[in-house]
Amino acid sequence: MLLAGKKGLVLGVTNDKSIGWGIAEAAAAHGAQVGIGAQNERMLEKVSRLIECRPEFSAFICDAGEEEQIAQLAKDVEAKYGKIDFLVHSMAYAPREDLMGRFIDTSRQGYLTAVDISSYTLVALCHALEPLMNDGGSVVTISFVGSTRAASNYKVMGVAKAALEASVRYLSVDLGERQIRVNTLSPGPINTVAARGVAGLLQMIEFVNDKAPLKREYGIEDVGGSAVYLLSDLSKAITGQIIFVDSGFSYVGV
Repeated sequence: MLLAGKKGLVLGVTNDKSIGWGIAEAAAAHGAQVGIGAQNERMLEKVSRLIECRPEFSAFICDAGEEEQIAQLAKDVEAKYGKIDFLVHSMAYAPREDLMGRFIDTSRQGYLTAVDISSYTLVALCHALEPLMNDGGSVVTISFVGSTRAASNYKVMGVAKAALEASVRYLSVDLGERQIRVNTLSPGPINTVAARGVAGLLQMIEFVNDKAPLKREYGIEDVGGSAVYLLSDLSKAITGQIIFVDSGFSYVGV
Protein backbone atom coordinates (compact mmCIF):
# COMPACT_ATOMS: atom_id res chain seq x y z
CA MET A 1 0.00 0.00 0.00
CA LEU A 2 1.46 3.28 -1.15
CA LEU A 3 0.39 5.41 1.82
CA ALA A 4 0.87 2.96 4.67
CA GLY A 5 1.83 4.80 7.85
CA LYS A 6 0.96 8.24 6.45
CA LYS A 7 -1.54 10.68 7.94
CA GLY A 8 -3.15 13.65 6.28
CA LEU A 9 -6.13 15.86 5.57
CA VAL A 10 -8.65 16.07 2.76
CA LEU A 11 -10.52 19.36 3.08
CA GLY A 12 -13.67 20.22 1.19
CA VAL A 13 -15.63 16.95 1.31
CA THR A 14 -19.37 17.50 0.88
CA ASN A 15 -20.81 14.06 0.08
CA ASP A 16 -19.90 10.66 -1.36
CA LYS A 17 -19.95 12.03 -4.93
CA SER A 18 -17.43 14.83 -4.31
CA ILE A 19 -13.90 14.79 -5.67
CA GLY A 20 -12.58 15.20 -2.13
CA TRP A 21 -14.31 12.00 -1.04
CA GLY A 22 -12.91 10.11 -4.04
CA ILE A 23 -9.42 11.16 -2.96
CA ALA A 24 -10.05 10.41 0.72
CA GLU A 25 -11.30 6.89 -0.04
CA ALA A 26 -8.36 6.16 -2.34
CA ALA A 27 -5.87 7.40 0.26
CA ALA A 28 -7.46 5.29 2.98
CA ALA A 29 -7.49 2.24 0.70
CA HIS A 30 -3.72 2.65 0.37
CA GLY A 31 -3.21 2.65 4.12
CA ALA A 32 -3.43 6.32 5.14
CA GLN A 33 -5.16 7.76 8.17
CA VAL A 34 -7.32 10.50 6.70
CA GLY A 35 -8.85 13.53 8.39
CA ILE A 36 -11.93 14.76 6.55
CA GLY A 37 -12.67 18.48 6.69
CA ALA A 38 -16.24 19.78 6.61
CA GLN A 39 -17.11 23.46 6.20
CA ASN A 40 -19.77 23.70 8.91
CA GLU A 41 -21.90 21.72 11.35
CA ARG A 42 -24.39 20.70 8.66
CA MET A 43 -21.63 19.32 6.44
CA LEU A 44 -19.99 17.72 9.47
CA GLU A 45 -23.13 15.64 10.04
CA LYS A 46 -22.94 14.36 6.45
CA VAL A 47 -19.23 13.61 6.74
CA SER A 48 -19.75 11.83 10.06
CA ARG A 49 -22.30 9.53 8.43
CA LEU A 50 -19.87 8.80 5.59
CA ILE A 51 -17.09 7.70 7.93
CA GLU A 52 -19.19 5.96 10.57
CA CYS A 53 -17.55 2.71 11.74
CA ARG A 54 -14.45 3.45 9.65
CA PRO A 55 -11.54 4.03 12.04
CA GLU A 56 -9.19 5.07 9.23
CA PHE A 57 -11.10 8.35 9.03
CA SER A 58 -11.57 11.25 11.43
CA ALA A 59 -13.77 14.32 11.03
CA PHE A 60 -12.77 17.96 11.46
CA ILE A 61 -14.71 21.17 10.96
CA CYS A 62 -13.21 24.21 9.27
CA ASP A 63 -14.57 27.07 7.23
CA ALA A 64 -11.34 28.01 5.46
CA GLY A 65 -12.74 31.44 4.72
CA GLU A 66 -12.35 32.27 8.41
CA GLU A 67 -8.81 32.72 9.79
CA GLU A 68 -9.76 31.73 13.35
CA GLN A 69 -11.23 28.45 12.10
CA ILE A 70 -8.05 27.63 10.21
CA ALA A 71 -6.06 28.27 13.40
CA GLN A 72 -8.42 26.01 15.35
CA LEU A 73 -8.10 23.32 12.68
CA ALA A 74 -4.34 23.32 13.14
CA LYS A 75 -4.78 22.83 16.90
CA ASP A 76 -7.31 20.04 16.41
CA VAL A 77 -5.13 18.25 13.85
CA GLU A 78 -2.07 18.47 16.07
CA ALA A 79 -4.05 17.06 19.01
CA LYS A 80 -5.28 14.15 16.88
CA TYR A 81 -2.31 13.30 14.67
CA GLY A 82 0.69 15.24 15.90
CA LYS A 83 2.33 15.56 12.49
CA ILE A 84 0.80 14.97 9.06
CA ASP A 85 2.20 13.88 5.71
CA PHE A 86 -0.27 15.37 3.25
CA LEU A 87 -2.89 18.01 2.67
CA VAL A 88 -5.54 17.91 -0.05
CA HIS A 89 -7.33 21.19 -0.80
CA SER A 90 -10.58 20.42 -2.62
CA MET A 91 -12.68 23.54 -2.24
CA ALA A 92 -13.99 26.22 -4.56
CA TYR A 93 -16.87 28.66 -4.58
CA ALA A 94 -18.25 31.56 -6.56
CA PRO A 95 -21.66 33.21 -6.15
CA ARG A 96 -24.08 31.59 -8.57
CA GLU A 97 -25.15 34.91 -10.04
CA ASP A 98 -21.55 35.59 -11.07
CA LEU A 99 -21.45 32.35 -13.05
CA MET A 100 -24.40 33.47 -15.17
CA GLY A 101 -24.41 35.97 -18.01
CA ARG A 102 -21.17 37.60 -19.18
CA PHE A 103 -17.86 37.55 -17.34
CA ILE A 104 -17.59 41.32 -17.80
CA ASP A 105 -20.62 41.68 -15.51
CA THR A 106 -18.92 39.91 -12.58
CA SER A 107 -19.44 41.86 -9.37
CA ARG A 108 -16.46 43.08 -7.38
CA GLN A 109 -17.57 41.08 -4.34
CA GLY A 110 -18.22 37.99 -6.43
CA TYR A 111 -14.73 38.21 -7.93
CA LEU A 112 -13.08 38.64 -4.53
CA THR A 113 -15.12 35.81 -3.01
CA ALA A 114 -14.22 33.39 -5.80
CA VAL A 115 -10.49 34.11 -5.51
CA ASP A 116 -10.57 34.05 -1.70
CA ILE A 117 -12.33 30.69 -1.30
CA SER A 118 -10.99 28.95 -4.40
CA SER A 119 -7.38 30.15 -4.24
CA TYR A 120 -6.30 32.05 -1.14
CA THR A 121 -7.58 29.33 1.19
CA LEU A 122 -4.81 27.06 -0.12
CA VAL A 123 -2.20 29.65 0.87
CA ALA A 124 -3.78 30.19 4.28
CA LEU A 125 -4.02 26.47 5.01
CA CYS A 126 -0.44 25.81 3.96
CA HIS A 127 0.72 28.67 6.20
CA ALA A 128 -1.19 27.35 9.21
CA LEU A 129 -0.38 23.67 8.70
CA GLU A 130 3.25 23.96 7.58
CA PRO A 131 4.55 23.47 11.17
CA LEU A 132 2.64 20.18 11.32
CA MET A 133 3.85 18.86 7.96
CA ASN A 134 6.58 16.25 7.95
CA ASP A 135 9.53 16.86 5.64
CA GLY A 136 8.92 15.12 2.33
CA GLY A 137 5.16 15.66 2.56
CA SER A 138 2.73 16.50 -0.21
CA VAL A 139 0.07 19.13 -0.91
CA VAL A 140 -2.48 18.63 -3.68
CA THR A 141 -5.22 20.96 -4.93
CA ILE A 142 -7.90 20.72 -7.61
CA SER A 143 -8.22 22.92 -10.69
CA PHE A 144 -9.88 22.88 -14.13
CA VAL A 145 -8.77 23.65 -17.67
CA GLY A 146 -10.90 26.81 -17.53
CA SER A 147 -7.91 28.35 -15.76
CA THR A 148 -6.04 28.69 -19.06
CA ARG A 149 -8.87 28.58 -21.59
CA ALA A 150 -11.96 30.75 -21.79
CA ALA A 151 -14.54 28.09 -20.92
CA SER A 152 -17.85 29.76 -21.72
CA ASN A 153 -19.68 28.53 -18.61
CA TYR A 154 -16.82 28.84 -16.11
CA LYS A 155 -16.25 32.60 -16.04
CA VAL A 156 -14.94 33.97 -12.71
CA MET A 157 -14.09 30.47 -11.51
CA GLY A 158 -11.57 30.27 -14.33
CA VAL A 159 -9.88 33.40 -13.01
CA ALA A 160 -9.87 31.97 -9.48
CA LYS A 161 -8.38 28.68 -10.69
CA ALA A 162 -5.67 30.55 -12.60
CA ALA A 163 -4.74 32.24 -9.32
CA LEU A 164 -4.80 28.85 -7.62
CA GLU A 165 -2.39 27.33 -10.13
CA ALA A 166 -0.01 30.29 -9.81
CA SER A 167 -0.17 29.92 -6.03
CA VAL A 168 0.83 26.27 -6.36
CA ARG A 169 4.00 27.24 -8.20
CA TYR A 170 5.01 29.80 -5.58
CA LEU A 171 4.12 27.49 -2.68
CA SER A 172 6.21 24.73 -4.26
CA VAL A 173 9.23 27.04 -4.06
CA ASP A 174 8.60 28.04 -0.45
CA LEU A 175 7.98 24.49 0.76
CA GLY A 176 10.54 22.82 -1.49
CA GLU A 177 13.32 23.52 1.00
CA ARG A 178 11.69 20.87 3.21
CA GLN A 179 11.04 18.53 0.28
CA ILE A 180 7.29 19.20 0.53
CA ARG A 181 5.75 18.97 -2.93
CA VAL A 182 2.80 21.08 -4.07
CA ASN A 183 0.88 19.98 -7.16
CA THR A 184 -2.42 20.40 -8.96
CA LEU A 185 -4.84 17.81 -10.28
CA SER A 186 -7.02 19.13 -13.08
CA PRO A 187 -9.95 16.80 -13.80
CA GLY A 188 -12.27 17.34 -16.70
CA PRO A 189 -15.93 18.02 -15.92
CA ILE A 190 -17.38 15.54 -13.41
CA ASN A 191 -20.99 15.37 -12.26
CA THR A 192 -20.54 16.50 -8.66
CA VAL A 193 -22.91 18.64 -6.60
CA ALA A 194 -20.44 21.53 -6.69
CA ALA A 195 -19.98 21.31 -10.46
CA ARG A 196 -23.73 21.52 -11.05
CA GLY A 197 -23.45 25.25 -10.43
CA VAL A 198 -21.87 25.43 -13.90
CA ALA A 199 -24.51 25.73 -16.63
CA GLY A 200 -24.55 22.96 -19.22
CA LEU A 201 -22.49 20.53 -17.12
CA LEU A 202 -24.03 17.33 -18.50
CA GLN A 203 -23.53 18.51 -22.09
CA MET A 204 -19.91 19.35 -21.26
CA ILE A 205 -19.34 15.86 -19.86
CA GLU A 206 -20.90 14.22 -22.92
CA PHE A 207 -18.80 16.37 -25.26
CA VAL A 208 -15.54 15.64 -23.44
CA ASN A 209 -16.19 11.90 -23.24
CA ASP A 210 -16.87 11.85 -26.99
CA LYS A 211 -13.87 13.94 -28.06
CA ALA A 212 -11.17 12.78 -25.61
CA PRO A 213 -8.61 10.31 -27.00
CA LEU A 214 -9.48 7.57 -24.50
CA LYS A 215 -13.22 7.74 -25.35
CA ARG A 216 -14.21 6.73 -21.83
CA GLU A 217 -16.01 8.15 -18.87
CA TYR A 218 -13.90 9.09 -15.87
CA GLY A 219 -14.87 10.08 -12.36
CA ILE A 220 -13.82 10.67 -8.79
CA GLU A 221 -12.15 7.25 -8.60
CA ASP A 222 -9.74 8.25 -11.37
CA VAL A 223 -8.94 11.50 -9.59
CA GLY A 224 -8.39 9.52 -6.39
CA GLY A 225 -5.90 7.23 -8.10
CA SER A 226 -3.89 10.15 -9.45
CA ALA A 227 -3.97 11.79 -6.02
CA VAL A 228 -2.54 8.67 -4.38
CA TYR A 229 0.44 8.91 -6.73
CA LEU A 230 1.02 12.56 -5.85
CA LEU A 231 0.63 11.89 -2.12
CA SER A 232 2.97 8.91 -2.18
CA ASP A 233 6.76 8.77 -2.26
CA LEU A 234 6.57 7.71 -5.91
CA SER A 235 6.15 11.40 -6.81
CA LYS A 236 8.99 12.73 -4.69
CA ALA A 237 10.57 14.47 -7.72
CA ILE A 238 7.30 16.10 -8.87
CA THR A 239 6.32 19.59 -7.69
CA GLY A 240 4.67 22.72 -9.04
CA GLN A 241 2.94 20.70 -11.76
CA ILE A 242 -0.55 20.29 -13.20
CA ILE A 243 -1.68 16.74 -13.95
CA PHE A 244 -4.79 16.49 -16.11
CA VAL A 245 -7.28 13.72 -15.37
CA ASP A 246 -9.59 14.02 -18.36
CA SER A 247 -8.91 11.08 -20.71
CA GLY A 248 -6.59 13.36 -22.69
CA PHE A 249 -9.15 16.01 -23.63
CA SER A 250 -6.96 18.90 -22.43
CA TYR A 251 -4.51 18.51 -25.32
CA VAL A 252 -6.94 17.83 -28.16
CA GLY A 253 -7.78 20.58 -30.65
CA VAL A 254 -11.46 20.82 -31.55
